[in-house]
Amino acid sequence: IEKYGADTARLYTMFTAPPEATLEWNDAAVEGSYRFLRRVWAFGHKLHAQTPQQGALVSKLGTVALGKAAKALRLEVHTVLKQVDYDYQRMQYNTVVSGCMKLLNALEDFKALDDAGAQVALVEGLGILLRCLYPATPHLSHGLWAELGYAASLGDLLDAAWPQVDPDALVQDELELVLQINGKLRGSVRVSASADKAAIEAAALACEAVQKQANGAAPKKVIVVPGRLVNVVL
Repeated sequence: IEKYGADTARLYTMFTAPPEATLEWNDAAVEGSYRFLRRVWAFGHKLHAQTPQQGALVSKLGTVALGKAAKALRLEVHTVLKQVDYDYQRMQYNTVVSGCMKLLNALEDFKALDDAGAQVALVEGLGILLRCLYPATPHLSHGLWAELGYAASLGDLLDAAWPQVDPDALVQDELELVLQINGKLRGSVRVSASADKAAIEAAALACEAVQKQANGAAPKKVIVVPGRLVNVVL
């Protein structure tokens, strides 16, 4: 605790093993938990420098247009939130922490900050991360929540409502299907979420990998597994 802080100790014990299991202390793993919390802290302040009115932006969700990148981020954030919420209910704290790590990775990888919708999605995602981390790392989460402006808009973290999964965020406009040729993986194909079998077949046949291997020949069969893959048999 003197070297890394109480939050690191809490996070490490929650992440390394389920509460009913024994835990073998490992200094290197503790260092990993510490690095993760430093990343959360650094990301929060970096985002605050880019969007200083973070707390106020959360209230704009639903009033600004969201682009493709922002929708993709919200899909990932709310998908992870759904799992984290379920894991908290069953006291599976190690997967709660791994879910928080997935959230941070998604936020760090998001680069589209060129419009208001993207900023709102990113700020919302960080607010969800801080609330998911709060039971595990209360000191860091409470400090960031206040410093970054969330408390001014949403109230103190201790009293803030638990984040709710937005069903609209889980609705996908597009699907990425595995593309197979003669049963072998050859990439992927993106189609509209509402695309029917004929549209999926047409999209697959238009792919460069299929056209190259077909070399002008008509396919013998196209197999579509809805929501998962399309296999072109040549």
